Amino acid sequence: MKLNPGQNQAVNYISGPCLVLAGAGSGKTRVITNKIAYLVRECDMPARYIAAVTFTNKAAREMKERVAQTLGKKEARGLKVSTFHTLGLNIIKAEVSRLGLKAGFSLFDDKDSLALLKDLTSHELDGDKEQLAALQNRISAWKNELILPSHLHAASLSSADGEFAEFYARYHNNLRAYNALDFDDLIMLPTLLLKSNEQVRQKWQSKIRYLLVDEYQDTNTSQYELVRLLVGERARFTVVGDDDQSIYSWRGARPQNLVLLQQDFPKLKVVKLEQNYRSSGRILHCANILIQNNPHVFEKKLFSELGYGEHLQVIVAKNEEHEAERVVAELLAHKFMQGTQFKDYAILYRGNFQSRIFEKVLMSNRIPYKISGGMSFFGRTEVKDIMAYLRILVNQDDDNALLRVINTPTRGIGRVSLEKLGNLANQLGCSMFAAIFSPQLAEHCSGKALTSIEHFGRWMVELSDRAVRGDGIATIREMIKAMGYEEWLYETSTSPKAAEMAMTNISTLFGWISDMLEGSELDAPMTLQEVVNRLILRDMLERGEDQDESDQVQLMTLHASKGLEFPYVFMVGMEEGLLPHQSSIDEDNIDEERRLAYVGITRAQRQLFFTLVKERRQYGEVINPEPSRFLYELPQDDILWETTKKKDSPEVRQQKNEIGIANLRSMLGKK
Repeated sequence: MKLNPGQNQAVNYISGPCLVLAGAGSGKTRVITNKIAYLVRECDMPARYIAAVTFTNKAAREMKERVAQTLGKKEARGLKVSTFHTLGLNIIKAEVSRLGLKAGFSLFDDKDSLALLKDLTSHELDGDKEQLAALQNRISAWKNELILPSHLHAASLSSADGEFAEFYARYHNNLRAYNALDFDDLIMLPTLLLKSNEQVRQKWQSKIRYLLVDEYQDTNTSQYELVRLLVGERARFTVVGDDDQSIYSWRGARPQNLVLLQQDFPKLKVVKLEQNYRSSGRILHCANILIQNNPHVFEKKLFSELGYGEHLQVIVAKNEEHEAERVVAELLAHKFMQGTQFKDYAILYRGNFQSRIFEKVLMSNRIPYKISGGMSFFGRTEVKDIMAYLRILVNQDDDNALLRVINTPTRGIGRVSLEKLGNLANQLGCSMFAAIFSPQLAEHCSGKALTSIEHFGRWMVELSDRAVRGDGIATIREMIKAMGYEEWLYETSTSPKAAEMAMTNISTLFGWISDMLEGSELDAPMTLQEVVNRLILRDMLERGEDQDESDQVQLMTLHASKGLEFPYVFMVGMEEGLLPHQSSIDEDNIDEERRLAYVGITRAQRQLFFTLVKERRQYGEVINPEPSRFLYELPQDDILWETTKKKDSPEVRQQKNEIGIANLRSMLGKK
């Protein structure tokens, strides 16, 4: 497929900074992959000097595959395509000594971080879940703003933030003591290093001579700063984004970063991609009219050459049960008439709680469905267990991992013994693993528990030595066998089938580890330490990503739908208080909710249905919600409200009957 004039302009402009404003469905990934090919082939830039960054592993993987198809393996060798966090991790690995870390550092995921914060604040917060979540979010926000504990002065903070700043300092010091980093450190640490060290900055600017950034509107302060420091004075970069699809302010994303670019790089060239290859003209016209109600720095108007298409329909239900029944009935009738598949339909909602009633009705009608954002592969108990063992193999100071598996499978080491081990570690100022080898352990523990703890410590040291010295794959295989995990699963699982499924997941994990240790044509072999860190990072980035392509109705939040497309979309719960959400109405932050509605509308390729209810149960009360203001902001000529819908003429009814009979015959396999 040839590039259109806007795409062509974006690909060929390489002499300075470039912002590509890519509307929904406008082929932005094609621009990035073609630009990489153009740099390598037409500008004689070796691929090893080019880096492309995005936000999810899935997007990075797709980009890598598409570049490999365009360029071929030889020309693509050395090209860096990764997420922001993987790029940060690679910089940290290369500059580990300058950052005051030891080479074998661990990565803490959000659950590890939460467990550590709970431990460090047990006296003050006493495990209060809401307070701990608020603290975790506050620390994350500080890190995203590049603020270290030493930058926070108690005098200038509110009393709540003052206490949180003290906890942040404790958390920071403990992570350093564990030789561990959390998710936000992967951006903050390299950014602060590049900012303060000119030698390191120049080194990375010469390593990355052209930088491409996808989904630029989702960058936060630290990611923007990292980009700015990597491109330097030469400013050879292309960022691709859409301010109308910035829906992650709660994660620190700043659409203002698009405006900052113009201030920091006055020679910035702006290229607009306005042709949409996804949706009908009517769907796009409605999306354009809606988003015009938001203030814009850059004006753009999407257009489509796919024909004007069907009216958008508004379905009104009595209550949420009726809403789910109406959606499923409409979906089944539509599928029957159109001869489509279940995977052609998506049900999009503002909050996860809305999915339950749809699940119930889909199940009772035996309709296959998939909820995106459900449990990730790495969220499964057996995978977390094996990952914890691997984490101890590469970093014995990882107390969280040790606590998870020292008695899994059961070794007769109870909570009391573990508490005693923890207390000894605190007294000695060392990790729990190191405390296992202290002569004083016998004063705290005795009998079977003492023998089991000491045996576990010796066994892990032996395995660790063997894994580091030689065959990591054989060591891991032997570890899983020696601990009797499979037998334990069959004893403790709800059914033999569940145990079998769990072992299949462990085999999948083992396969990934083997591939990464051995390397491939595109990727060099990794050490076990690198493999473990890469898998933890993959887990953090892939929660909710799923590769399943089977024939199922897709259920997901509007946030999770970004970047996807479906022939037929139901946007449910189009009511004031749901979309726009009540908290956004209270905070007067309607613009982001409107962007969220825009994202939902532009997921639909052929047909779009909205639903709302006359009454909804909320916190035990029945409320009568108003229709969403966004429905009234759409061009009413393009919308069919059920209440004003005209009845079909006899000719149209006859036509529909004939289509229905033809589809029924084809389903029954009759001529």
